Amino acid sequence: MSDSFHAIVADLAAEHAALAQALEGVPFERWEKETHAPGWAVRDHVAHLAQFDDVARLAIEDEERFQAQARARRPEAPGADPAYMVEARLKPAAEVLGWWHEANEKLVAAAQRIDPARRLPWFGPPMAATSFITARLMECWSHGLDVVDVAGGEREPSDRLRHIAHLGVRTRNFSYVTRGLEPNATPIKVELVLPSGEPLLFGDAQGKQSIRGRAIDFCMVVTQRRHYLDTGLEIDGADAEEWMRLAQAFAGPPGAGRTEGQFAKGS
Repeated sequence: MSDSFHAIVADLAAEHAALAQALEGVPFERWEKETHAPGWAVRDHVAHLAQFDDVARLAIEDEERFQAQARARRPEAPGADPAYMVEARLKPAAEVLGWWHEANEKLVAAAQRIDPARRLPWFGPPMAATSFITARLMECWSHGLDVVDVAGGEREPSDRLRHIAHLGVRTRNFSYVTRGLEPNATPIKVELVLPSGEPLLFGDAQGKQSIRGRAIDFCMVVTQRRHYLDTGLEIDGADAEEWMRLAQAFAGPPGAGRTEGQFAKGS
């Protein structure tokens, strides 16, 4: 395994550990508290992470079986919750927490054996190994944010946000395509600052339009956990603002995101 890929796998494990520590401070009775994702309680986010860490491990370890299950997968009825989520609501919260711990630990162990040059199957085009693991880290961080936003628990921002920021930039075109829109190719400079103070620069350094601010604000926008106007991002240019309005770093159909004013600015 290459050093860079090994570092991403280690960061996935660290992100899991950070959320696990935060959840230690959340009494199980708060697991029924609804989050800012409509219809999703705290336990639903933990179940979602467990389910898709299990599915990701299957994609790594048994591609043929994953493909067979993906082909047989039936879309949920409109407005219906996924079956795994419904089943998890019938289980004690401690059991769901244990499922998540086990699923992530097994995923990390499987990821440590991946050839970094390999492309992995998923629900859509195959993904490069680095992008595949980065997507799992992003999911852990963003669903974890939904949890700590309403249930408490301490989770300090870390420089692991660099991976999510990079994914957010790389999925700019996807944010348009998933809405049936033509991608906007206007060069945009993205200048961010990690929690440690380290700068990140993406895009065209000479771009006339720009996005500047904290990496955590950018990551909250591209994962649709904050409306861009509720962050401290400095957005210069109509095309840059359009991107932040549409930004979506996760796979699937367009998400509803958050509405302006749901959170105190910069929180």
